[in-house]
Amino acid sequence: MPIAVDIDVMLARRKMSVGELAERVGITPANLAVLKNGRAKAVRFTTLAALCEVLECQPGDLLRWEPEEATVPAVVPTS
Repeated sequence: MPIAVDIDVMLARRKMSVGELAERVGITPANLAVLKNGRAKAVRFTTLAALCEVLECQPGDLLRWEPEEATVPAVVPTS
């Protein structure tokens, strides 16, 4: 997926556990794990805002775009 989630980076900078962040944001640790491991299909703006408030950061500190690897078509030799 081209969107990378850097919640772990912010947790480390803030010396905060996943459990503490989940509690302060108001989501389950399981849902936070889905989000931080990049498996979430969507995130509510209210959740993103709460994460930013608790971690004292901007949305861009938590989410970033990475280009996907382009697949190179196979070359068929002609002779």
